[in-house]
Amino acid sequence: MTIDVGTLLADRYRLEAQIGSGGMSTVYRAFDTVLERTVAIKRMHREIAEHSEQLERFRREARAVAQLNHPHIVQVIDAGEHDDTPFIVFEHVRGETLKERIQRAGRLPVTEAVAYAIEIARALGAAHDRGIVHRDVKPQNVLINEEGLAKVTDFGIARTLEEHGLTADGRVLGTTDYVSPEQAMGHEVTGQSDIYSLGIVLFEMLIGDVPFHGENQVAVAMKHVREELPDVQALRPSVGAALAAVVDRATAKDLAVRYPDTADLVADLEDVLTIEASRRGEATGEATAVLRTLPPQKRQRANLRLRRRGLLLIAVLLVIAALVVAAIQLLPDATTRGTNQKPATPPATGEQAISLNQRDAHDYDPLSTDAVKEEHAEDTGKVLDGDPNTAWTTESYNGGTFGKAGVGIYLAASPVSATRLSIATSTPGWQGTIYAAADGEPPTTVPDPGWVEVGTVADAKRNTSVTLRTNGTRYRYYLVWITALPPGGRSVSIESLTLLRRG
Repeated sequence: MTIDVGTLLADRYRLEAQIGSGGMSTVYRAFDTVLERTVAIKRMHREIAEHSEQLERFRREARAVAQLNHPHIVQVIDAGEHDDTPFIVFEHVRGETLKERIQRAGRLPVTEAVAYAIEIARALGAAHDRGIVHRDVKPQNVLINEEGLAKVTDFGIARTLEEHGLTADGRVLGTTDYVSPEQAMGHEVTGQSDIYSLGIVLFEMLIGDVPFHGENQVAVAMKHVREELPDVQALRPSVGAALAAVVDRATAKDLAVRYPDTADLVADLEDVLTIEASRRGEATGEATAVLRTLPPQKRQRANLRLRRRGLLLIAVLLVIAALVVAAIQLLPDATTRGTNQKPATPPATGEQAISLNQRDAHDYDPLSTDAVKEEHAEDTGKVLDGDPNTAWTTESYNGGTFGKAGVGIYLAASPVSATRLSIATSTPGWQGTIYAAADGEPPTTVPDPGWVEVGTVADAKRNTSVTLRTNGTRYRYYLVWITALPPGGRSVSIESLTLLRRG
């Protein structure tokens, strides 16, 4: 039973809005009239408070979490009772849950997913050090604040390792989408159970969906007990072997194989973050902040890798400068390299390359039947990075056909009348159409009146130059819409895209 907004709890906390509700409690945004700040209040349902076992669980949550003081754990501020019903006061976190972020964005960039896993693991490690197991690790219980920081919340079924617990033997607590095999079987639950659940959360961040589905919660729980996790690299080939190995070990059903504690898990995740960031030449979102928190040796190793890639880019750009007799300026920060890219075909007299940044390349897969409409979104910047050894690649398709009208990649430029598009590919033989669209948001599908056909690729060569029929019209978006795979091929790989205009 909820209470009215505007109610004053403990003569101090004025309820402003209901922001969530669960089986045991309702969560409100409230205003602390003493300290004049916004807080979050979790108030137990009155009918639940009448049961002594549930009441003790709720009070135990307040005591347990109040012991924890960590930047990645939502802080308990106060606790009290109103009309014989207990409530807990938490810091108010503005933002969204990790689940909402995944649902909104689909699978996350690899480095961002690893960064969030590190932050969650550090929070769980702090709890485990105090003898507290969360027991319900899931993206719904991770808040992402406005600065991008992850904070673990809702220790509602947490218990200390020293306690015998207040639930009947064999009762499963937690969400079965993320439940560990031993928890699903009603066996002893330790910090390794939290590690398993975090491994499932990491899987979901990388793939955009949980690994198991079933007719009901029990069926899903039994899959965690009996079935192997789907291969994360098969579902997302751009995931590196080191990261795939971390997912496998974190979700191992055998406790002797699974990470024994979060310290080992964090150490491996930190190594993976440096590997993945250097592979991509950049870090996105929270990954940048987490990289700064790494131990000095790991941070120096990551910087060295990025610096070496920067030196390679400088050499490439110097060659370009000699070829086109143009002044090219390299940004000093290796995380934004690619402001100038090497044309796959030398510019014609009077033409010059349009300056683009790696962030200006985007995948385009509107016709996908998958929940996640992406084609290796984390790799699109490679077509603009100036490195001939990197590439954006479509997903792998069986049978030599997309099974849909096509997939694509587009460049977002300042509105410009481009005259030519230079394409370098290691998978010649594919076919496609070049579309352009005016300023605003890019059209959400193909065909669409917003897309104007400006060129065609009848038979892509390793280096192809497409004359664009823009007729002086300034377009913001230029889409390479791939309609046919190479003969006998299963994917298309593009090393570089260069837009050119009249000088």
